[in-house]
Amino acid sequence: MLNKTLLALSVAGASLGVCADTIVIHDANGYGFDVHRQLVSFTTLVVEDGKVVARGDEQLLSQYPEPQATIDAGGLTLLPGLIDAHGHLMGLGYGLLEVELRGLASAEQSADEVADFAAANPDLEWIRGRGWNQVLWDGKAFPTAQVLDEVIADRPVVLSRVDGHAIWVNSKAMEMAGVDGETQAPEGGEIIRDDAGTPTGVFIDNAELLITDKIPPRSALEMAKAFDTAVAHLQELGITGMHDAGASAAELEMYRSRADAGELGVRIYPMVSSSDPQLDEILAQGIHDDPEDWLDIRSVKIYADGALGSRGAALLAPYSDRPDSSGLMIQNQDALQALVDQVSSQGFQANMHAIGDRANRVALDVYARSLEQDPQRRELRHRIEHAQVVSVDDIPRFTELGVIPSMQPTHATSDKNMAGDRLGQERLAGAYAWRFFMDSGSRIAAGSDFPVEPANPFYGLHAAVTREDRDDQPEGGWLPGQKLTVAEALRGFTVDAAYAAHQEGSLGGLMPGQWADFVLVDTDILRADPAELWQTRVSETWIAGERVFVRDQ
Repeated sequence: MLNKTLLALSVAGASLGVCADTIVIHDANGYGFDVHRQLVSFTTLVVEDGKVVARGDEQLLSQYPEPQATIDAGGLTLLPGLIDAHGHLMGLGYGLLEVELRGLASAEQSADEVADFAAANPDLEWIRGRGWNQVLWDGKAFPTAQVLDEVIADRPVVLSRVDGHAIWVNSKAMEMAGVDGETQAPEGGEIIRDDAGTPTGVFIDNAELLITDKIPPRSALEMAKAFDTAVAHLQELGITGMHDAGASAAELEMYRSRADAGELGVRIYPMVSSSDPQLDEILAQGIHDDPEDWLDIRSVKIYADGALGSRGAALLAPYSDRPDSSGLMIQNQDALQALVDQVSSQGFQANMHAIGDRANRVALDVYARSLEQDPQRRELRHRIEHAQVVSVDDIPRFTELGVIPSMQPTHATSDKNMAGDRLGQERLAGAYAWRFFMDSGSRIAAGSDFPVEPANPFYGLHAAVTREDRDDQPEGGWLPGQKLTVAEALRGFTVDAAYAAHQEGSLGGLMPGQWADFVLVDTDILRADPAELWQTRVSETWIAGERVFVRDQ
């Protein structure tokens, strides 16, 4: 890890010459990409009107003698602005403002955390939180409402599992939602019950709606606070753009309003939630192509199955640790086909959530049939979000169909102890298989799935390169044959993420003509010990040639 001093920023007097709107950053350990997605290095970056006009060595300084500002980077590493290709912006903001249960060791410890939060927030009608993971607890059993009832029984409690595909509630929440032993789970959902058939307090996938539909909508004030909190967090982490995986009509309206006011703070590529009641109206408005690339609306998030941790991922064969179940398809193939055809006919990209090998095969079959109807739809660059457990035979189909695997490296290091239990060793061959995808010709759009995982992109780079968690386990990496190089992983968070949003011409590589989105960090990630990548700290974050974050030294 390199210790660098705070950058020296000298602003020259305003000039009426050709360099009046020019910023020159020099003495940087700079990395970018060329048109062939190959890594290039430089020490000097010249920015004009928010875009890169030149990059090269110190000789560029003589070509721009009177810039508006000259920045001495002090040898810090300069990287293209990092793009998270799959996150949940508002979920991140709400999560930062609600009960955080990530990493806690038991249901009881989680309940105590909820009780402390409830006591500190007596005016909240509903207590909400996220992050519990029964896989980390002794016995690995789902929690029960009774554990929550013992610490808070007078207000409803709703807690999302770490993957967002199950909720844990108390009895008050079930009472207010009218859920009892007679309540049936909707298709694509499951209610966990005891031996007597009574709901125990855990609702999986579509069954979550039995409870969540009864929660009052977020207020405009709540939404604004969550948005600002999330954006500030992303800027601090060096994330200059993100793909919002499932935005509601209300969220899109807020994003548009912020964009019109020039107050987004981070580039957003929202995927319209296919479950939103206003989907037809949004599609009818057509794609929104922002010339400034702050808010491009041209994709739809479609949901095929659940998640592996809650055994909702749809598998071709039963779960190894639950032989009576093969997971859940949230929508059947005909419904998915209708959605993809509808989205494609309006010129929108379809981004389908698929985690299990069955769901991934169904998604590929749906995309193949859509292409048969109109081969031009290949240009829409449809995606599969997660592509987490895929039959090895299906991996080449992504390239054949032009489907982009949008994958999250930290899922592998978080799931490594659970995935083997769920799948058995044979099915792990195509699980979290980044190397197989890349070698078959796919461009991987990399992300984190925040707040399911921490938003820090350097955690993702570390996981992709080492296949180890941040405690250096397992030594040598889990399924180490799937490791990527640092340059390959960086492409996933920059140029290839931009490609997955049809933005490769303007973002991702710091090429001349592209927006000057970049970060200055304290580690040369291309030369550092890979085990230390996750410790990289961002000193400054810039978007369109403007500094949006500087670390207080």
